[in-house]
Amino acid sequence: MPLQNFGSILNFAEQLESQDRQFYEAAAGNPACASHQAVFTELAAEAGRSVQTVQRIRREYVTEMILEPIRDFTRASFCEACEGAAVQPAAEVLATARRLETRAERYYTEAAEKIKALTEVARALRTLAKTRKARLAKLAARE
Repeated sequence: MPLQNFGSILNFAEQLESQDRQFYEAAAGNPACASHQAVFTELAAEAGRSVQTVQRIRREYVTEMILEPIRDFTRASFCEACEGAAVQPAAEVLATARRLETRAERYYTEAAEKIKALTEVARALRTLAKTRKARLAKLAARE
């Protein structure tokens, strides 16, 4: 499905953040991931804050959302299955978490490029991408 405007980009971002938050909450409750529980709990909280950030961006820039059409940007390459975090072995959960963080960083970077005419929104999306890169580094430190 194409992401054709400001609103669809931010709606999908909110979906990504919510999906990731649910994944990390499930991972934190997984007995196999007990040694990683603190980092997964922290990542779930960060994803919750990111949902709020995306919602704030949408509210603050709602007047611009109709003005900028987006072309050649689809959600298909950013859809990632992330089921089973509550029961998978820790290595699989960490691998999935790395994929989710990489996917989100790529999404925010590409979305910022597509919406660069709205400089403040693009800057906020790049900040979210940097956050995801930092989260990826946290996960790498856990291995």
